[in-house]
Amino acid sequence: MAKTVVLSVGDSFHLGSGKDRITYAGMVNENTYSIVQRKTQLIPFGWMGHAWNLFYSSTKKDINIDEINIQVESVSPDEIRFNV
Repeated sequence: MAKTVVLSVGDSFHLGSGKDRITYAGMVNENTYSIVQRKTQLIPFGWMGHAWNLFYSSTKKDINIDEINIQVESVSPDEIRFNV
């Protein structure tokens, strides 16, 4: 059974145990939205993190991030709604 997730700009979601976190970064224009993928790992002296923006066409409904299939229901400048 799919889980519906709604993220406003700046909200984050953990894709699952051992997986990355994503943050909705909004729409850069009316045809493109952005999701930030964040990876963290414990190193001997603390934590190290990396993040990068992923850009998708607003018509793209099926995406895959960190081997997790995501089906986008709707996207607007303020929020994204998807199923995982």
